[in-house]
Amino acid sequence: MAVPALLEAMRPHQWVKNLLVFAPLVFAHKVGEPGAVQDAALAFAVFCALSSAVYLGNDVRDAEADRAHPKKRTRPIASGRLGRSTALAAALLLAAAGLGVGWTLGPGAHEGLPFVAWPMLYVGLNAAYSLRLKQVAIVDALCIAMGFQFRVHAGSVVLGVPSSKWLLLCTFFFATFLAFCKRRQELTHAGPGTTRAVLRDYSAGFLDQVIAPLAAMSILAYALYTVDDETVAKHGPNLVLTVPFVVFGVFRYLWLVHHGADGEDPARTLVRDRQLVISGLLWGAVVALVLGKVV
Repeated sequence: MAVPALLEAMRPHQWVKNLLVFAPLVFAHKVGEPGAVQDAALAFAVFCALSSAVYLGNDVRDAEADRAHPKKRTRPIASGRLGRSTALAAALLLAAAGLGVGWTLGPGAHEGLPFVAWPMLYVGLNAAYSLRLKQVAIVDALCIAMGFQFRVHAGSVVLGVPSSKWLLLCTFFFATFLAFCKRRQELTHAGPGTTRAVLRDYSAGFLDQVIAPLAAMSILAYALYTVDDETVAKHGPNLVLTVPFVVFGVFRYLWLVHHGADGEDPARTLVRDRQLVISGLLWGAVVALVLGKVV
């Protein structure tokens, strides 16, 4: 078996999205609890396994279309470096392992849905997206955003803490912003309909009108969260000091979108652009400093 090709097809660089399951760990002040850290790490592993299974399944299904794409034709399955049967077997194994571990993470540990329900909803949403919803304009971007929401919910449930409404709101706006930026770049680089059928229903003008308010709402939601009375009572008054880093990050990404960066892969852009990485690290450092003083 071509292990390097399989690992490439699993797209480990996309696992950065699954770091969202750690957000409740940080903002619930449980970083110092080994048991909570272990549960959050296992939840992260579950979503990594399931997201890779989804990518493998999608690449098998889209192999023929990918061969006609200037970039996607080099993917392991489309290029023939990874067999379809091997990819499907790996996808099934990863899905079974992910859901199996997910089942052990405390069903019923929190009021509402058990932890394993969120990975299952994630897989179901991605299946619906792949089969039909990715062809429906606007709905396709909202599906991507909901996948991020599921990760946050899962991170809260595995710790037995309520999901922060502010965290969910910030995540939704920012994830939707990234999704429409992705469509904007696909449309710019490839032209309507050449990579995704849904691009025929989008225009650069429409996407620009959607992206701009989403950028503003992402910043505003986060800024309001930092000065909310409940936030100040829980985390102190200094979380507002992190707002400039969020503003810079959103505007930097928007700048990259309009200056020809490869925004078709937001995860890769977020970890490769030096300025985005630095602003993210500074944001994390200030958050750690602020929360550390409260604990």
